[in-house]
Amino acid sequence: MIWELPVVALRNMVILPGVTMNIDVGRPKSKRAVDEAQSADRRVLVITQKEVATDDPMPGELFEVGTLAVIKQVVRLPDNTYQVLVESQERVKVLDQVPGSYLRVRVETIDTQPGNPDELRVLMQETKSAFEEYQRQNKTLRLDNYQLEAIKTLTDAGTLADQIAHHATWTLEEKQAILDASNEQARLTLVLQDLTRDLERFNMDKKVAGRVKEQMDANQREYYLREQMKAIGKELGGGEEGPAEVEALREKIEAAGMPAEVKEKALKELARLERTPGGSPEGTVVRNYIDWLTDVPWNKRDEEILDIVRTRDILDDDHYGLDDVKERILEFLAVRQLTHKPDELDEKGEKKQRTAEERIEDSELRAPILCLVGPPGVGKTSLGKSIARSLNRKFIRMSLGGVRDEAEIRGHRRTYIGSMPGRIIQGMKTAGVVNPIMLLDEIDKMASDWRGDPSSAMLEVLDPEQNHTFQDHYLEVPYDLSQVMFITTANSLQTIPRPLLDRMEVIQIPGYTMPEKLQIAKRYRLPRQLRGHGLENRLEVTDAALQRIIEEYTQEAGVRNVDRMLSKLSRKAARELLQTPWEGVKLVDADDVPHYLGIPMFKPDRMEKEAQVGVAQGLAWTSVGGTMLVVEALATPGTGRINMTGSLGDVMKESVQAAVAYLRKHAAEYGADPDFYKNVDLHVHFPDGATPKDGPSAGITIATAVISAITGRPARMDIAMTGEISLRGRVLPIGGVKEKLLAAHQGGIREVIVPKDNEPNLQDLPEGIRGELKIHTAANVGEVLERILLDAPEQPVSPPPTLSKPAQPGASS
Repeated sequence: MIWELPVVALRNMVILPGVTMNIDVGRPKSKRAVDEAQSADRRVLVITQKEVATDDPMPGELFEVGTLAVIKQVVRLPDNTYQVLVESQERVKVLDQVPGSYLRVRVETIDTQPGNPDELRVLMQETKSAFEEYQRQNKTLRLDNYQLEAIKTLTDAGTLADQIAHHATWTLEEKQAILDASNEQARLTLVLQDLTRDLERFNMDKKVAGRVKEQMDANQREYYLREQMKAIGKELGGGEEGPAEVEALREKIEAAGMPAEVKEKALKELARLERTPGGSPEGTVVRNYIDWLTDVPWNKRDEEILDIVRTRDILDDDHYGLDDVKERILEFLAVRQLTHKPDELDEKGEKKQRTAEERIEDSELRAPILCLVGPPGVGKTSLGKSIARSLNRKFIRMSLGGVRDEAEIRGHRRTYIGSMPGRIIQGMKTAGVVNPIMLLDEIDKMASDWRGDPSSAMLEVLDPEQNHTFQDHYLEVPYDLSQVMFITTANSLQTIPRPLLDRMEVIQIPGYTMPEKLQIAKRYRLPRQLRGHGLENRLEVTDAALQRIIEEYTQEAGVRNVDRMLSKLSRKAARELLQTPWEGVKLVDADDVPHYLGIPMFKPDRMEKEAQVGVAQGLAWTSVGGTMLVVEALATPGTGRINMTGSLGDVMKESVQAAVAYLRKHAAEYGADPDFYKNVDLHVHFPDGATPKDGPSAGITIATAVISAITGRPARMDIAMTGEISLRGRVLPIGGVKEKLLAAHQGGIREVIVPKDNEPNLQDLPEGIRGELKIHTAANVGEVLERILLDAPEQPVSPPPTLSKPAQPGASS
């Protein structure tokens, strides 16, 4: 039969035939449908929508099968909604929509198809039994005796299925499937399947609840026994929380992921702690020991990011220049990236722990431990931080300056009061992972005394073939350091023991050039100081002012003092701003620098223009970079004495003696009196006498000044030189070539002489500076003197050594 009915769409509800129930109607179209049904034959289609969130469903958004119902009563509630009492009658199928201001459709009655009577009889009996058990076990189902008896007395299979489905706590889809079933046998079969499924679930819940109850009973028994143990321990003098503490420690040991032998020792110590009376000093020692064993990481590690492109970007962001150093670090990390072995998973999907042999094999493939060597303030420590940030690993800095006790590295034995692990294990505890980056700062500042040699203890730490079983005196168990990436820093290699230095790969970090210092100050230091002093967008420092600060107020290889001077300038400017406010941005130029920083502390090295007798322009290396070094020699009548002044070391004094010995052999070649060593006193002086000086690299400078003083031939001051001299007159190679040539360039020198064997070192110079310097190489002293010494004037600049008047020394730079 075909009907044309108004539609009331339902959310989260399926109404089956043969049911009388209330529904709430609040949507305008549904309310209009109810009004139209009341004004007509009171018939309405109640049908469920597919999506709950749809507010205005169309026929395609409704299920195809609904229920034809008759409205019995409509109650209008205060909130303008309807409470409608409907009596559902039969299943209908939606055919199409009828146009109108509300949802109205044409439907067709669905004929019920009976099944096999015998099978239906059996199905009905089983369904009734199952439903009786279902309503007994389902605590959310509320049926009174009348309703239960009414269901038991039903003789129609289809009605029985609809009534049970109406009362059951099933999902909307499950009830809709029963509404869709037109065949009574199929419908009843669905109901029986759902009932059977729920009964099985109820039985499973009972079993689980039973097991939980048994477990709870066991836990309660264990709790009762532990409380008894607490009471007994309290009576015996132990702490009230003793057993609880022991169990907490046991759980920490189990969760720490220790190797088997370490876990066994920890459990033995825990058993010893249990037997120790409360308040005993020994108990405190054992407790602290177990805490250290559980707090040190054993298998937790950071996920490392091995990407040299990312590392290069981070190094460039954090540091200006240092291209050679960055390239070496990238090569180091490239080796790690190529030899890195991914973690293997075990059967449970957890990371497999590598054996000691596998870790040794892996460590042998890695590049050596890095040692960053350079003057203070050039960025050694910050390079280590940048490497850690680029690899996504924890960074631990450990200062070794002044460490003179071996126990600082290896720890103290537990027999001593207040003993604790060494700095290495303490650093691992701080990191919390087994693969941090550990920076060992100032490794060249370690010392040794009667308490031991800490550098010898560092041999095991920095040896990949040994540090997988590092022995700390406090822990007394092997600890694996093979996954730690060690980076060391030093200002000089001279004080590092040879065996320790042999375990590291040295990366020299030279001092910054003047252009590099200017860019670092301009890009990094100055903006940070202006932000920190509240002067951002209020103060501007010109490049000329920065250059004057660098040249006249600092003398260093790094930029640490530059930062201090900029901080001082910012403080003075901040005070000035508050006392006499200015508008806009104030400009600080080179002429304004003394107003903020006072009288310049240093005079930039500048060459002397005039050629002079007994004076030579040399170059020297210091801990803060290269510097100009003037050597003065004065020949006076005497008895052959040689006097040397200027805080000279033994090596530099020997260079003076070697120069004099060479001149005695070759006096005739340079026009000197062969007997000058008998009747001339020679005084060699190095200005800036309060500064200690040593090293052989001033050899040719000393020889030039001495020969110029003896022969009276002026020496050019526009050429600087460096190189060691031998008794045979050979010019030997020296170190610090780059720093010395940078100092010459900064001092206005544009022509230099270096040993021929140092020619390969010239590649280290920045290309711009190398193009502005005219560099000569010399293999022997003759080549140097030929280029430096001028012919003696007709009227000597200074009297010959044999005369009674002494020669006048040139002015120092």
